[in-house]
Amino acid sequence: MSTTDKASTEAPNPSEEAADAADAADAADAADASEAAAGAQLSTAPAEDTGGPVGIGVIGWVRWFWRQLTSMRVALILLFLLSLGSIPGSLVPQNQVDAMKVAQWKKDHSFWVPLAEKLQLFDVYSSVWFSAIYLLLFISLIGCIVPRSWQFVGQLTGRPPGAPRRLDRLPAYATWRTEKSPDEVLAHAKTVLGGRRFRTEAGASAVAAEKGYLREAGNLAFHIALIVMLVAFAWGQLFKSEGGKLVLRGKGFANTLTQYDDFKYGSFFSADDLAPFSFTLDKFDATYEESGPQKGTARDFKAYVTFSDGADGAPQKREIQVNKPMEVDGSKVYLLGHGYAPIVSVTDPTGKVVFKDAVPMLPFDANLSSSGAVKVPDGYRDKDGNKEQLGFNAMFVPTFAGEGKGTMLSQFPDLKFPVLALSAYHGSLGVDAGLPQNVYQLNTSKMQEFKDADGQLFKKRLLPGETMELPNGAGTVKFEGVERWATFSITRQPGSGLALGGAIAAIGGLAASLFIQRRRVWVRAVAGEDGVTVVEMAGLGRSESAKLPEELGQLAAALHQQAPTAPDQPVKETVEGERG
Repeated sequence: MSTTDKASTEAPNPSEEAADAADAADAADAADASEAAAGAQLSTAPAEDTGGPVGIGVIGWVRWFWRQLTSMRVALILLFLLSLGSIPGSLVPQNQVDAMKVAQWKKDHSFWVPLAEKLQLFDVYSSVWFSAIYLLLFISLIGCIVPRSWQFVGQLTGRPPGAPRRLDRLPAYATWRTEKSPDEVLAHAKTVLGGRRFRTEAGASAVAAEKGYLREAGNLAFHIALIVMLVAFAWGQLFKSEGGKLVLRGKGFANTLTQYDDFKYGSFFSADDLAPFSFTLDKFDATYEESGPQKGTARDFKAYVTFSDGADGAPQKREIQVNKPMEVDGSKVYLLGHGYAPIVSVTDPTGKVVFKDAVPMLPFDANLSSSGAVKVPDGYRDKDGNKEQLGFNAMFVPTFAGEGKGTMLSQFPDLKFPVLALSAYHGSLGVDAGLPQNVYQLNTSKMQEFKDADGQLFKKRLLPGETMELPNGAGTVKFEGVERWATFSITRQPGSGLALGGAIAAIGGLAASLFIQRRRVWVRAVAGEDGVTVVEMAGLGRSESAKLPEELGQLAAALHQQAPTAPDQPVKETVEGERG
């Protein structure tokens, strides 16, 4: 394969030179137009409209606004604004997540509350401005994808464009002379290109071929997947529900709103959406490393439950582990955590038991050192017969180091040496006001301390089975034993499967749009003045690529085997790369 240059031996003539220059300019313009046509529509991306409104009046402005909204530049800006707008939702407590945290935030930042409420910062994801960005992005993507999809369908049903007049001006080019006839060369070219999965179209003296449609298909799939993910996100946010429940061993849970300790839900959630099931926590197992540098590290958590599906469902034995939830009718039951609940009994001055229950404690370190509160709101009367409420700040450790061996902190998370420390109060717990309270904290603002002999707050450490006598014959408190508890999260997140599918499709589409190159190849074969066929091959890609000349070289070599260089010509093969 070779190219030849022919130098003129005649003396130059000024007028002829001017005419030749004009003809060359016209030819160059025609060649440029031909190359532009050859490279057109290698992408389905719509042309950017940088002008102002088209036409006069409202219709012109509407058209201009629509073109701007459906441009990819605006879509990227809206996507950035959506990401930026979600930041306040992670920094400021949200009403639908935790109303108590919102109330505390307002109390701590009272100066900013009016501004935050005007900006709807406590309900970011349902605010007007966030919804507006979300809907505009949704409309922008649809308005961009629909015409682009139709254009791509048109390209799939169309045929590769004809060869440009000057193939040697394209980025990758090869040529040689062969004794084969033009028809034979073109027939071989069509076979070679078709074998490489090019779509071919034969013309009078050239074969046009095209490949790489999956690039645009991947590009469209990526943008469609973004829409799918937006729909899935909206669906999940509107219909979701998530609640938490602490369950003591031997106790049960039914999936109704009144059973939850905390519950959050989407705008379109209905209580009828809750799957009808219940379960009882039969047993909870936790194992830990007993020695070595990882001593105390959890090895396995497992909750054994008796599960019933519906009101009349047969009881079934199930296991729930961390990251292995129990699935029920679109809802998932996750095991979140566990801890201890000391069993405490309280008697009044007459010896009557007024309280006996397992009191969950909240862990605050890896060894399950826990704190909590024992509250006796009803049934207690002092020695004068007056109704009163009792409260005890509690500290529990499953493995105590021993008296004089450090602070009241656990040395191991399992029950090796359990100790319960209590400090006693009497008065009003504040529960009668109807305001929500933290079950793990004791509000002592309306309570008085029980005093010891030294006039200090009365407190004592108890081992299982030991009893603490309250001052002045006010009653007794007994540490009966220890029970386990586990916390479960029951979530219903519709659209999660759709979001996963959209994410996978987006990754696949993005990979296709990045790694697949759209390119066209033309083969021209014409008989020369000496009767020998001149073969030309050229390639054009959507973007500059070092692989295009390499691929053209492989195609030229395959075709050269079917139409070898004429014997009277020197056997010299060249494949031109990028041209200036």
